[in-house]
Amino acid sequence: MSTVSIRTASENAAATRRRWPIDSVVAGGALALMLLIPLVEMAARPLLGHGISNAPVLVQHLGLVLAMFGAVAAERTGHLTTLAGNAPTTGWRGGLASASAALLCDVLAYASAQLVESERSAGHALAYGMPVWAFQAVLPLGFAWLGMRLGRRAGMASGHRALAWVAAVVLPLAGAAVSGHLDGELPLPLPVVVVWLVLALLGGAPIFTVLGGLALALFAHEGQPLASVPLSHYQITVNPSLPALPLFTLAGLILARTGAAGRLGQVFVALFGPGVRGTVIAAAVMCSGFTAVTGGSGVTILALGGLLLPLLNKTGYPERRGIGLVTSASALGVLLAPSVPLILYAIIARVPINTMFLAGLVPAVVMVACLLVFGGFLRAGSNKTAPPPDAAPRPALGAALWLAKWELLAPVVAIGSLVSGLATPTESAALTAAYALLTQSLAHRELSVRGLGEALALSVQVIGGVMLILGMALGLTNYLIDAGIPDAATEWVQQVIPNRYLFLLVLSVFLLLAGALMEIFAALVVLVPLLLPVAQSYGIDPVHFGVIFLAAMEMGFLCPPAGMNLYFASAMFGRPMREVARAVVPAVGAILLGTLLLSAIPALSLALPQWWASR
Repeated sequence: MSTVSIRTASENAAATRRRWPIDSVVAGGALALMLLIPLVEMAARPLLGHGISNAPVLVQHLGLVLAMFGAVAAERTGHLTTLAGNAPTTGWRGGLASASAALLCDVLAYASAQLVESERSAGHALAYGMPVWAFQAVLPLGFAWLGMRLGRRAGMASGHRALAWVAAVVLPLAGAAVSGHLDGELPLPLPVVVVWLVLALLGGAPIFTVLGGLALALFAHEGQPLASVPLSHYQITVNPSLPALPLFTLAGLILARTGAAGRLGQVFVALFGPGVRGTVIAAAVMCSGFTAVTGGSGVTILALGGLLLPLLNKTGYPERRGIGLVTSASALGVLLAPSVPLILYAIIARVPINTMFLAGLVPAVVMVACLLVFGGFLRAGSNKTAPPPDAAPRPALGAALWLAKWELLAPVVAIGSLVSGLATPTESAALTAAYALLTQSLAHRELSVRGLGEALALSVQVIGGVMLILGMALGLTNYLIDAGIPDAATEWVQQVIPNRYLFLLVLSVFLLLAGALMEIFAALVVLVPLLLPVAQSYGIDPVHFGVIFLAAMEMGFLCPPAGMNLYFASAMFGRPMREVARAVVPAVGAILLGTLLLSAIPALSLALPQWWASR
């Protein structure tokens, strides 16, 4: 996924592992409860005949607590997602961007407080007498806390610590003063606000503040309540299927922190051989599969890059090609279950998650094949298929499979429990996280209590930053839907592009550009509701459209400025980003060809789900 620099966040976690800030404690505790409650519920139903009262809704609201406190933890470590994927820039531009973000956070806190007051008046209860508003109260608390921290960051840009604390107080007060004048009318012209937000984004303001600021400006311009924006954030955070995201992320990060990658690498080398071609195929398959399990291509680059690049170099494979292969193959797991973007698309498009899991299997294989063949990665070593004399011998397949048996069964637990109907998406994710925890701590004895704590801390940072982007993007999307933009877009596109196949070509190119400019989660929330009705007007199935969308988004991981894989690879391999970008150029073309192939042949996406449904 990942929208934060996993490597630096891991270093920060290691540096502060003896110090547990309140944001990480609360968010990590919420995630732990989100893991335990579904497991207790599954065990209690057959044993006692009933489970925990209103357990699914309770877990969903714990996700709200995780999202807000996790976002504060992400800001504390400097990894709320910005346009470049890193912390806000320093200097006056960074200070101005952080000050703008602080003001916007406090407007969001004001709007959230209105939402909480409305719910408090309604008096709805969640479970065991706990009021809903008590959980919703983390919205204004979290946004106000973020506003203070971003205000302090703005003051620190000047280099004076005293000014930092002054800014941490003054900017939130200024935001609160402005908020009352915004509700019901926009005192500034909308174009001026848009220019200000663009400048803040370019200066390094977190993406969620810019999306939220634009949504606030549009609602205020129409005279609608500002509480509409935090309401959208609340709605998507407590979506019934969304708790699966942090739980699958936790499972993947647990595996990434242990020797799971090395054991899986032995399996793939045993399958495909230690020669150049075998190692290239093994690296591509392993990267895509690991991304699906861990939930983030950035995690894969950081977890496997140090293992695979030396392995490729040892076979005589050119280093630049190796960097391009690992960087690009790590993007291809988006279509494989239990990929976080795959789950999120299913939620937004209202498609069964198990259907999307099945629909992505064949396309994922097609995309890996296109990368290897059309990207030229196999040709790069076609003159040298045998391993060099000093290469390690090919490991025995049986021994490698036995050593990695627990890791190989993890996707079976995740996909099997869901597709079979034995578990809901949340329960399936909880089972997978518990499975990863038990196998790595008991079977392999590689996960300590400290390591689990760091995995929890890192998980909440990742999910907290992502959820803020999703919530603000949904607020913007809801405004666009209310304004009738999807209907207008459908009518206009049909007039301009009468042919279905021409539409698919234009769609693929457009999504390539969108993926390069937008973070994938924001693109999902903003673009899917807009483009899906247009695609359906051409007779394109929502499941097929989802596969096309995600396949095209894989290109976005490799294109600046939002191409996160470029930043991860540059940091991991110690190479300039220009060099990494040149290395993945053939991969971008190959992925585009693969996307067009999936667009032209719907059966690649639909045949397996249709067969399963007919059984």
